[in-house]
Amino acid sequence: MAERMTGGLSDPDQVTSEVRDIANQVKSQLEEKANAKYSYFEAVSFRKQVVAGTNYFIKVRHGDGERDYTHLRVFQALPCHGSRIELSNYLLGKTKDDPITSF
Repeated sequence: MAERMTGGLSDPDQVTSEVRDIANQVKSQLEEKANAKYSYFEAVSFRKQVVAGTNYFIKVRHGDGERDYTHLRVFQALPCHGSRIELSNYLLGKTKDDPITSF
């Protein structure tokens, strides 16, 4: 197993129920920022980065088209700061095969 640098991204992984819940919690924030409504919204993979809290980089599928994937960067604060969850950034027009990277 390779050593991971502090603050580095984890390897891509399959979505857990926790990550699915986090993605669903920021769906309305994404819809507002992207000026769109998504009737289909499924987290398909993720990476995480431990900082002073956790950044989740989540790939979400929201349609049947080739470019109907969005990468979300979601910040979850530490419990001592209320564990709040917020959408920090997003990248639209991604594909199934686009790697999740830090942005």
